[in-house]
Amino acid sequence: MPGKQDAVATEKTRDQVMAEREAKKLAKQAKKQKNATTSTAAAPAPPTASTTVSPTPATPATKIITEVEQTTITTKLTTTTTTKVQDAVVSKTTQPAAVNGKDAEAGDKTREQIKAEREAKKAAKKAGKGGGAKVEGVSQQMADLKVAEQVPVPANAAPAATEADQEKKKPALSKAERRAIQEAQRAAKAQGQTKKAQPAGKAPPTAVPKEPKRESVSPTKAAASSSPSKCPASTPNGDCRVKLFNHLVCAKEDSQFINDPLVHPSIARLGVQYARRTVVGSNARCIAFLHALRQVVHDFETPAKKEFGRSLDAAVKHHVDHLHKCRPLAVSVSNAYKQFKNQLTQLPADVPETELKELLVHFIDTYIENQIGKAAQAISGFLQEKITDGDVLLTFACSSLIQFICEEAKRRQVAFRVIVVDSRPGCEGQELLRRLHANGIPCTYVLINAVGYVMAEATKVLLGAHALLANGYVMARTGTAQVALVANAHNVPVLVCCETHKFSERFQTDAIVYNELSDPNQLVRGDKCQLSNWAAKGKLLPLNLSYDITPPELVSAVVTEVAILPCTSVPVILRIKPDIGY
Repeated sequence: MPGKQDAVATEKTRDQVMAEREAKKLAKQAKKQKNATTSTAAAPAPPTASTTVSPTPATPATKIITEVEQTTITTKLTTTTTTKVQDAVVSKTTQPAAVNGKDAEAGDKTREQIKAEREAKKAAKKAGKGGGAKVEGVSQQMADLKVAEQVPVPANAAPAATEADQEKKKPALSKAERRAIQEAQRAAKAQGQTKKAQPAGKAPPTAVPKEPKRESVSPTKAAASSSPSKCPASTPNGDCRVKLFNHLVCAKEDSQFINDPLVHPSIARLGVQYARRTVVGSNARCIAFLHALRQVVHDFETPAKKEFGRSLDAAVKHHVDHLHKCRPLAVSVSNAYKQFKNQLTQLPADVPETELKELLVHFIDTYIENQIGKAAQAISGFLQEKITDGDVLLTFACSSLIQFICEEAKRRQVAFRVIVVDSRPGCEGQELLRRLHANGIPCTYVLINAVGYVMAEATKVLLGAHALLANGYVMARTGTAQVALVANAHNVPVLVCCETHKFSERFQTDAIVYNELSDPNQLVRGDKCQLSNWAAKGKLLPLNLSYDITPPELVSAVVTEVAILPCTSVPVILRIKPDIGY
């Protein structure tokens, strides 16, 4: 026996030898604490010295510590070791005779295995200090664990694993197949519900309650169905509207904008004027808006425990929304509102309310004077150099800026005449004709269908503008693009007169993306017109667009209060406008 143990010890590693030494020391300490009569591992010979202890009694303690080591190692390395190594560890703990295989595998230990062995040694030391009883308890727990590990797998577990593997091996269904399966399940469920509902005497099976849920499955479809271009209009005329123009705002009746207790009377009156087209023209609408806004500021009272600037901003926003419902805001009105909001944010905080109102009223008056009044004078000054004796100026529709330029040229006693081109249904050129004739300016009035006949007489074409877009396109009254096209064909220079407060940051290349729909009844001339009963005919809706888009290729130059510029210089003006004080 000693020779055999020495042969086995030579093959042990250093860590195993140290572990056995520690186990022997712990066993000796346990023997000293317990009486010789109660200890199960007492030695037959008297323990006179540590060298006289026979190796046979130390075997149980060594075996217990080894079980603690191996159990800790197996629990720590379950995720890193293979199944074969775990089986080998279990077999070594249950069969102490297979020591040579354990020593052979101990040579290739990883870092985590070494740490696990160290933890096992620490646990063995604590168990030894606690007494032999704790060591026996630990050994009993380890034995229970080994028995639990050796319990065979139930027979019904194998089919479950095979079923899971088969499910993994099944091919993934495509989106169309899954949708078809869902539709079939829903149809079957709906049929089952209808069969249950028929004996109870409820509603017929035509009204299936699951149809709304079927539409709400995908949020993108729901959002698309709620868009104005997809959903049918509530009005009878909406069924015959072309989908290309469904996003445009239609004209509303003025009766629904009068009774609103939260709207100032001046704003309510202006909204009715907007809806009835009593106030038309970009500059006229902007001036009327600023006058009404000045009255709102003058009559505003700050609520209790509220700040003047924020309360007024919320009130003005409500009024602007009301005006937008009456009629979409012009670009000049939108820019004026932006400047007013910017002024509200710059109000001082330690100033009385009356002084703040005076500052805002002064800002409104200054804006009207600089952006509209002085800008018109500057534009007229640039054009007076271009208008000479014998010129024939052709203009379209009615523009207050063109009227001011012609009146200034008349004051300079320049011999010229004006050709006013007009178009239905607004016939706004008649108002310009009346004003120019009142000032003694010779004029000629034609409709737009005759512009080709009179264009040969014109030397310059002066056009007004509703807005000048950032990409150089001119947004003006419908028919402006046609006049510019005919002028370009006759090599007549086209000058667009536009103030910088009408410049817009919006990009647009056609008149369909953004426009305003006027009342279609305006296209009906009388009872003898073919469109007199268009609402009753069905599948018919007259399209009355308010503005069109003129490309920059048809415009020679844009005359602003800054300078005479090409259309492509609009972004530059928008960038430097705050610096030059406009």
